[in-house]
Amino acid sequence: MAGAVFVPRGLGEPRVARVNRRRGLVTGAGSGIGRAAAIGFARTGAAVAVLDLDEAAAAETVEMIKKDGGEALAVQVDIGDESSVQAAVKQAVEAYGGLDFAVNNAGLSSHKRVDQLTLAEFERVVQVNLSGTFLCMKYELPHLKGGAIVNVASNGGLYAIPNAPAYVAAKHGIVGLTKVAAVDYAADGIRVNAVCPGPTRTPGFDKWAADPAVIARQEAITPLGRLATPEEAAAAVVWLCSDAASYVTGTTLSVDGGRRA
Repeated sequence: MAGAVFVPRGLGEPRVARVNRRRGLVTGAGSGIGRAAAIGFARTGAAVAVLDLDEAAAAETVEMIKKDGGEALAVQVDIGDESSVQAAVKQAVEAYGGLDFAVNNAGLSSHKRVDQLTLAEFERVVQVNLSGTFLCMKYELPHLKGGAIVNVASNGGLYAIPNAPAYVAAKHGIVGLTKVAAVDYAADGIRVNAVCPGPTRTPGFDKWAADPAVIARQEAITPLGRLATPEEAAAAVVWLCSDAASYVTGTTLSVDGGRRA
């Protein structure tokens, strides 16, 4: 892909002409940050496989991309199931002839204290978030020489979130997995980074924070005074997969409005 131009643009800007075709996949792309990332990649001219457990939601994202003049494919996947992940990655690779980027965004939240969690609940959160990310990377990496992976972790992968031990443990694991993979696959020209969003106005967040007072409290402790949009988090994802970030690997990028400052 030498000489390729793949510069992130504002998600609301017109789609740019394709220069040297790029191909990739985004998991959890049926809504939220994943959907915004898939749309963002498509607007740079990339062909995007839209992976999600909810096949109808994935198809909806694809329809949005195609209406905007982009190229996309909906693929159903359960990232907690190895055979499902293997088949989904294979479908994306066969559709586009390879992969130049992969974004592992799909995940599962949990809001119970340690003494309230059953072992089965804890293991399910870890299975989807951490083991699911591992499985995606396992089957993506053989197709990504010279490419990039971005794992969407969370600021919960960097510090504690009250009442979310399973989620925080899994997200810390994703950060560690990202760092080791960045070192192990650097010789293959593969860059591996993580994005750690703070509270973002996704459908999942809005469901959890249905009380306006909760949102107000979250905004009050954010230096920028507001929560992120999915598009703002997605812009960081697209940038990390771009040639503009060609010397960035093994990093965790907080997109949190200054909470880590």
